[in-house]
Amino acid sequence: MDNKIWTPVRTLFVVMLAVSVLALGVAAIVGGDWVVWVRGVAVAAAAAWLIALTGQAEKGRRAAYIRIRFVATIAPIGILLIVAVPSSGYPLWMRVEQGLVGVLLVAVATLVNRRAVRQAYPKRGKLG
Repeated sequence: MDNKIWTPVRTLFVVMLAVSVLALGVAAIVGGDWVVWVRGVAVAAAAAWLIALTGQAEKGRRAAYIRIRFVATIAPIGILLIVAVPSSGYPLWMRVEQGLVGVLLVAVATLVNRRAVRQAYPKRGKLG
């Protein structure tokens, strides 16, 4: 498998982390309530975890690849609910930030769900 896939994936996760940390900075300035802080910290922590998983997937660890694929595919659905539901409890600026995070995750999902990438991480006992 061509490991060049992991450089753009890592970059997208680093941008996700930067956007999340920036959102926490905004919350500190404008006084975000507890739901903003919980979501902001959770997304920043998830981004850091995903960056670490990218290194493991790059080394060929299937479990790391599967986790990245799952999160990048499923998380945008939850983010869509946060962005679309006006009564979600999140201020507009955080819904915009979450929308950006969702776009970044969709980009990752597009990369890691390509056939060539899936085939590079076969289930145990199956050849690529």
